[in-house]
Amino acid sequence: MLRAIVIDDVDKIRAKNIATIKQHCPGVAVIAEAENVKSGIEAIRKYLPDLVFLDVEMPDGTGFDLLRELSPINFKVIFITGYQEFAITAFRFSAIDYLLKPVEPSDLIEAVKKAEESVNKEVLDLKLSTLFSNMERPRNLQKLILKTAEKVYSVNVQDILHCESDKNYTTFYFINAPNLVVSNTLKDYETMLTPQGFFRSHQSHLINMLYFDHLIKADGGATIVMKDKSKIPLAVRKKEEFLTILESYSKW
Repeated sequence: MLRAIVIDDVDKIRAKNIATIKQHCPGVAVIAEAENVKSGIEAIRKYLPDLVFLDVEMPDGTGFDLLRELSPINFKVIFITGYQEFAITAFRFSAIDYLLKPVEPSDLIEAVKKAEESVNKEVLDLKLSTLFSNMERPRNLQKLILKTAEKVYSVNVQDILHCESDKNYTTFYFINAPNLVVSNTLKDYETMLTPQGFFRSHQSHLINMLYFDHLIKADGGATIVMKDKSKIPLAVRKKEEFLTILESYSKW
């Protein structure tokens, strides 16, 4: 049984979230609630919960302020937030669980299921420090959490040269670091990295346009050559889109 605290500044939303947790998450016991950063800190210090459902924006600060005040963190966190594109991006890049308001029971159940799994404190600290860094950095200087079979890494997105898929695995290639293999599909990262200047050139390849060097044209498809001299296939169906992107770059 996870002992939880729910922190939200809106009474009705807090009450509804507590009711949803009680109805759909039998493995969670809500032991306290709080309405802002100050009362949240007091409740956490008093009750020492296993899990905190944490609002992002509150009158006296943010959920991030609360976590910084309580560092090191000895509990699991699920953020609950209204739709804020930049904050959502930071959560995804940092591999931090979050729920959008209004909370959907299916999303809640999935987030709690993850929270019930054993999480190494060192990994949680790395994820949170990456989150704080991403919230403070410009969009083009984000960090990304990557989990291999042996370890969890926080990497600079701008240091990624390209990614290559092999079924349900993705290999990350970097400018000055060893390759990393993670057990996620390339599609998972395409969604996150495309807004950061990446391009899906082929079913198995995602490239960082920052390191594009030149294009070798051929009948039908073509080959992309990166600045490290690696060669990436350009699918026939992607050729026109890629050339359009190159044309837009040339106008800068």
